[in-house]
Order: sequence, then structure tokens, then C-alpha cells
Amino acid sequence: MDLVSIIGTILAFVVIILGTILKGSNVEALWNPAAFVIVFAGTIAALLVQTQGKVLKHAMGMLPMIYKPPRHVPNDLISRVIGWSEISRRQGLLGLEPQIESEQDPFVRKGLQLLVDGSEPEAIRGVLEVEQDTREHQDLAGAKVFEQAGIYSPTMGIIGAVMGLMAVMQNLADPSKLGHGIAAAFVATIYGVALANLLMLPMSSRLKGMIHKQGKMREIIIEGLVSIARGDNPRQIESRLQGYLT
Repeated sequence: MDLVSIIGTILAFVVIILGTILKGSNVEALWNPAAFVIVFAGTIAALLVQTQGKVLKHAMGMLPMIYKPPRHVPNDLISRVIGWSEISRRQGLLGLEPQIESEQDPFVRKGLQLLVDGSEPEAIRGVLEVEQDTREHQDLAGAKVFEQAGIYSPTMGIIGAVMGLMAVMQNLADPSKLGHGIAAAFVATIYGVALANLLMLPMSSRLKGMIHKQGKMREIIIEGLVSIARGDNPRQIESRLQGYLT
């Protein structure tokens, strides 16, 4: 689990609650069912209109990555690639076959299988680069769902505030309802802006950063496997792959 992300999410709620108290209001003032429905349900409705079902499903599948991100250690990956290279020099490419079953990443398994099957270096590069581009495109589309939610939610908050003020205007004859009505109207704005700037937009940025790191790791894999297919010396491969760390 990523402790920093968990602390950040908790702190986002604490900031809103503590700020409300310090401003002389009470926590109960933050709860308004109508505002909640308008902002949250409205944002979801907008996403459903804009986003394809499979993209939305992929985005929801990426959500756990924020709190349990994949492990990215380029040095460890380079060491594994060098190990594959040494095995191939001692035992031939078929010696890598046992490594396929031990790998959990489908991308790595596919690359090793192409290598064991004796595919040409450029054929390996071509196949893996197509898969890398496809995966990155899918992941970026998923991250963009959260970015779009961060764009829509403040607007839904404004809509909720306007609708609340409309209700207030209908009760001008009863001054006792004005203060409560105006406060409730602006709760929707708080929901919309907070949802966007404390959750959705940071989540989107976080996911995009992870996608970039995953892309870099896959580039290392592609270059390493192509170098092994060419029969390059393990030390040459290591020097080449170290360039990805700069």
C-alpha cells in the first residue's frame, strides 16, 4: 500500500471538515442530500454520456493502483534482463523457456515467448511496440476519465448552487429560511470544487505518472529482448539499458 496516497486522501477530508469548524460553522452544514445527488450523480451521468463502457470499466480497474501502485525498480529489471542474456549465451534461447512460466507480467511472457520461438529482432520489437502503444493508449484513456470528472464536478457544483438559490428566492417572504437556504446552496459548490481538486484531478495526474513509468519499464524490456535476440554481449546490453536510467 502507498502510505502517502492514503494520507493525502484522508487529509483532503480533514481539511474540509477542519476548515468548516474553524470558520465557525458545524460539520452538519456540510451534508446536503440534494447537493450530493446533483454533484455526484450529475458527474457520473456526464461521464456515462461521454465515455464508452469498456473505457469506464478500465478506469475503475485502475483505481486501486493509486493506493497500491505497481512496483517500478528499473535496476532490478535490468538485472533480470542481464540474467536472461547470460542464460541464452550458456544454454541457447530455448534455455529461457522455464523463465516464461515464472513471469507474472503478460508483456514479459509474450516477449520471452517470441524470443524462445526464434523470432527476428525487429519482429520482436515490432510486436512488442504495438502492444506497448495499445496498452498505453488504453491506460491514458482510463486516466482521462478521472480528469474529465474533475472538469465536470465543479460545473455540477455551480448548477447545484444556482438551483439552491432559486429555491431561496422562492422563500423571500420568510426571512427565517434565507440563511439556511443560502448556506445549503453553496454546499454544492464545495462538493464540486473539492471533488475535482482534492480527488479527481490528483488521481488523474498520479495515474498518468504511473503510466509513464510503466512505459519506461516496457521500453527496457523491449530493448533488452531485442539485444538478446541479436546475440549481444551481456555487458553491452547492460551498458545500453543503463541509458534508460538517466
